[in-house]
Amino acid sequence: MSEARTMEDIQVKRSWKMPVVYALAALLLGLFALTARGDVTLRLNDKSQSLDIPDIVAAGTPILCVLFVINAVIAAWSAYSTFQRRTNTRALETTMMGAAGAATVLGFLVFAGSGSNGAVTLTSTLVSTVAISTPLIFGALSGVVSEHVGVVNIAIEGDLLVGAFAGVMAASFFRTPYAGVVAAPIAGALLGSLLALFSVKYGVDQIIVGVVLNVLALGLTTFFYGTLMKDAPQDLNTNQFALSAVKIPLLAEIPIIGPVFFNQTILVYLMYAAVVALTVFLYRSRWGLRLRACGEHPRAADTVGINVNRTRATNAILGSAFAGLGGAFFTLGSGLSFTDNISAGNGYIALAAMILGKWHPLGAMGAAIMFGFAQAVARLLPNIEPSIPSDLVSMIPYVVTIIAVAGFVGKSRAPAAENVPYVK
Repeated sequence: MSEARTMEDIQVKRSWKMPVVYALAALLLGLFALTARGDVTLRLNDKSQSLDIPDIVAAGTPILCVLFVINAVIAAWSAYSTFQRRTNTRALETTMMGAAGAATVLGFLVFAGSGSNGAVTLTSTLVSTVAISTPLIFGALSGVVSEHVGVVNIAIEGDLLVGAFAGVMAASFFRTPYAGVVAAPIAGALLGSLLALFSVKYGVDQIIVGVVLNVLALGLTTFFYGTLMKDAPQDLNTNQFALSAVKIPLLAEIPIIGPVFFNQTILVYLMYAAVVALTVFLYRSRWGLRLRACGEHPRAADTVGINVNRTRATNAILGSAFAGLGGAFFTLGSGLSFTDNISAGNGYIALAAMILGKWHPLGAMGAAIMFGFAQAVARLLPNIEPSIPSDLVSMIPYVVTIIAVAGFVGKSRAPAAENVPYVK
């Protein structure tokens, strides 16, 4: 009897969250399939490609029925596994989540495009997703580095703002966009040095310091934009020196994914490199081990000879430099001039992406891409269904972020010593 009770106690605890989510997604697709009318036009071609791919025109209902079956099977398997207390492998769970998410999103686009005169431009939407996600990913990586070392960086919004400002200003002054690529992370690092000074050296609450720095960045950029930039826009705030796309031969011609991955600006390629480098070095190097030790157990790190406060300060500055580089995308990467508050709250979305990604570079990137895709879809919808209210469309990215953070973060744990000043 005692052995049976022991076996019962160690059984996997049932969690019906994912089966319910999959079931709701299947029901939504079923509703779409029942109410869809007319054909949908899917456009896979992109204007940057020399390869001409003809549009795909098909009835929307059969496509939605297939997508409904996919999600229904996933929901059934997830419910069966939960009922039997079976633990699926991480690869299988990831595959199921990816397939269900892709089916739901594609179903929504097919439903919106059914009976419409507009085309669902899949490739262009994915290209737009990368563009929107790039500053968010840099901001999320900034938070990953800072919080792993024990410093809460609320000032990501300010880092993005000063990076956008310094990037376009340096590019306009030196007549080359690459000067802006260098200046943007330096501006972010300068703001990060203030975060390190007050929160690490003087022990001021990191959240308060971050909020103050955001206000400082907004005030300074607004002041200099209204004085220096407006007085000499052609010298200090021109979009003539934006970064051009670097097209990788052959690879950029691959249908659908070619323009997404292999026809981007240098900032996007740097973003790819930053995600890979941080994923490797954060968990597979001495630097990463020391950094995480300072965020988890600074007293233990100090006992083995690590200078905790110096490590925190340098990596807080490094994290802010990442965000500053991401801010350059708002101007140099998008071909835009600087305007007041051009970051528009993206720093806070980057923080949400970092939390949703559970403080891991790949997870943070995935969460940022989710928000970027939601915003790209919101921009696409008026072209295929003009009758949808614009206010409702503009809400989509933020509603998706709130639902994701509230429903899928789960039991994530921040570094134990973040926002805790270390005093010897």
